[in-house]
Amino acid sequence: MNDRIDRPTKFSKDEEHYPEQAALALQEWGVPLSIDEFLNLSKRYALSFNKSHLFSNGTPTTASNTTSPISIAAKAYAVDSESTPFKLFNLERRMPAADDVVIRIHYCGICHTDIHQVYNEWHSSKYPMVPGHEITGIVEQVGSSVKHFRVGDTAGVGCMVDSCRKCHLCKKDAEQNCADSCLTYNSTELDKVTPTYGGYSNIITVKEHFVCKIPKNLPLDAAAPLLCAGITLYSPLRRYKADKNTRLAIVGLGGLGHIGVKLGAAMDAHVTVISTSESKRDDAMKLGAKAFLVSKDNEQMKAAENSIDLIIDTVSAPHDVAPLINLLKFEGVYCAIGAPTKPLEIGAFTLLTKRPTITGSLIGGMKETQEMLDFCGKHNITCDIEKIEATPETIKAAYDRTVKADVKYRFVLDILNAFK
Repeated sequence: MNDRIDRPTKFSKDEEHYPEQAALALQEWGVPLSIDEFLNLSKRYALSFNKSHLFSNGTPTTASNTTSPISIAAKAYAVDSESTPFKLFNLERRMPAADDVVIRIHYCGICHTDIHQVYNEWHSSKYPMVPGHEITGIVEQVGSSVKHFRVGDTAGVGCMVDSCRKCHLCKKDAEQNCADSCLTYNSTELDKVTPTYGGYSNIITVKEHFVCKIPKNLPLDAAAPLLCAGITLYSPLRRYKADKNTRLAIVGLGGLGHIGVKLGAAMDAHVTVISTSESKRDDAMKLGAKAFLVSKDNEQMKAAENSIDLIIDTVSAPHDVAPLINLLKFEGVYCAIGAPTKPLEIGAFTLLTKRPTITGSLIGGMKETQEMLDFCGKHNITCDIEKIEATPETIKAAYDRTVKADVKYRFVLDILNAFK
């Protein structure tokens, strides 16, 4: 850096153009790097740069004249491919920019999406992968412009960590549907280069806009799955105005379904649980259901036809939905929130005669996610969980049991006591 020019160029603080400015600074100091080369090097060496460390008052600074670290060392469990086991993985989280919150992760739920992604069942997986998007913990650092969090606050992070925040969907509080939405893992940051790593990790840095407050009366372990399962059920329940006049059916009594029963009951809806197994009847009633149907019992299903206003189908395995559609009243709503790997098949005649709404729902925006957490705090709703030690072996065992529906109803990893 001895060739640094005497009068460094002044740089804009526009964060959108920050990488270009960094590359230009290096060029002026005799390092001929293009912006693409700069970003590739950043990715290769897991550099976490932010403008507060490279620029001061619009003037470039270097590692030689600043003592601030450029990243936070973190540990995680990751997989290198769809066929390799979890292993310890060292990574770097970025130091907080002005609008960032750094969270010490205490708990992370295991979502069925984690399993789909780890095993590349949706054919979109990128490795190495650190799963986990049901994150709760304690705020450890905040950026200078953060307004709603302080060090020591409880906080949660769900399925996304950024979006463009400029498009019509973001402006409608539907960040999850933004074309540039950045998922918490198996995705990239807005630069389309830097990979995102999830909550099977001891620390994470996230934009304040995508961090939620956890109500103080909710335990962090049992609240963790609300960041995915909770909002996934809450959003369609609110969209279709579930209330005391709604006859609601929840298909499947698993990690998603059980929280749907609790939320529906808290909204005073008449809740029916539909399951393949009679063995889940007692649990359904204890959770707040008023009725129970065994989907394999043709007589039960026939007797219940034309009686349901809203069906929320949580099942992620391939299944026949035609008998479910027959349960709907005229112009009733069938909403899929599970993600089977095979297309749904619905007969045209059913569509013609019932005129149903066939739809789906993907989590919810940040405003609605906080609303859901506040609702759960008010009604003291948490997920029924099995908290487990976080090791590669226990994660694999939990995955196997989840696939077999052998959990009531969500595994949660104890991240706080991991990596020691």
